[in-house]
This record gives sequence, structure tokens and C-alpha cells, in this order.
Amino acid sequence: MSENTRLKALRITLVLVGVTFIVGLPLLMYRLWPSGWAWDSGHTDSGMMIIGVYATLGAFLIAAARNPLNHLSLIRFTAWSSLVHAAIMFFQSFENSGNHGHLVGDVPALVIVGALLVILTPRRDVAQSLQRAA
Repeated sequence: MSENTRLKALRITLVLVGVTFIVGLPLLMYRLWPSGWAWDSGHTDSGMMIIGVYATLGAFLIAAARNPLNHLSLIRFTAWSSLVHAAIMFFQSFENSGNHGHLVGDVPALVIVGALLVILTPRRDVAQSLQRAA
């Protein structure tokens, strides 16, 4: 895959992830699939805090899609924090049988987000050469 194609795919991914964080997460947690997405039942303080943090991150990811090369730290933070978050939730989902739904819900979703961003985000040297060429 060429670097320009990869950058275009990164832009699309940033918008899709951003929209999912803003709109999809609340729907999944409270309407469509709580057992795979919400760690507490009902509208809890912790659930609303997670939604607030992810909605904010989503807005910044959408903004970063305009020029991803200027927002590599944010993109890398999103990628690696998603993978760490997924790893922690993976192990926590075994502590209570009521949390097994997360193994097919938010855990794999965060792994996919993290992996896509890691794969699509250009390395520092490639990003610098792309910025010089632009």
C-alpha cells in the first residue's frame, strides 16, 4: 500500500472512529447491547464519564483527520491506549461471569481500533518526508 493510500485510509478511519466514539458508544452502552459494552447496569456515573471522555476524543480524532500528520501524538495515544484498555478489560471480563459479553463487544472493538491506527499511522521518518513533500 502506498503512503498516500495509507494516509487516505487513516483519514477515513479517524472519522469513522471519531463518529463511533461520539454516537455509537452511547447507543451500544445504553440502547443496543449493554452486556457487551456497559460495565455497570443503567445510567451510571462511570458510564457517563467514559462516554464523555470518548466523545471528546472522538471530536479531536475527527478534527485530526483533516491533517493527520500534524496530530500523530493524538493518533498514537488513541491507538495504544485502546490496546491497553482492551487488554485490561479482557482480563477483567473473567472476574465476573456477567462480564463475558465484553469478550465479543468492546474488547475486540478496541483491539480493532488500536490495530488499525497502529498499522495506518506513518512512522516518524515517513511522516516527515510526507510533510516535506506536501
